[in-house]
Amino acid sequence: MKNKPCLTMSEVRRMAEAAEAHALKQNWAVTIAVVDDGGHLLCLQRLDGAAPISARIAPAKAGTAALGGKDSGAYEDMINKGRVAYLSVPGMEGMLEGAVPVVVDGHCVGAVGVSGVKSSEDAETARAGVRALGPA
Repeated sequence: MKNKPCLTMSEVRRMAEAAEAHALKQNWAVTIAVVDDGGHLLCLQRLDGAAPISARIAPAKAGTAALGGKDSGAYEDMINKGRVAYLSVPGMEGMLEGAVPVVVDGHCVGAVGVSGVKSSEDAETARAGVRALGPA
């Protein structure tokens, strides 16, 4: 039997808090979602002023990054370059830039997804959350 790391709630909170701190420092009204390796929502924070739809988009982006094991923006790029068939992949509703996988010892253990500002700023905020775990 193989073993792999998994996120604890303490780590989930630390990432969410770091992403929130980054967004607040920039004065960005965003929603932050943290999911496990199966894309299941572990934490959702909709900051003051964040659009209601961002509370659906952030978890979708995070789920895509967790299930695929790569930044959600990679899928957006693939689609924009003509691979539109990727739009039909089951369970991957958030194929927009703004989510980053959490990789520990070579295993994707979850992801942080953000929605509410420019997609590059969403991704920047998600990376700030992942960085809170320290070196992988």
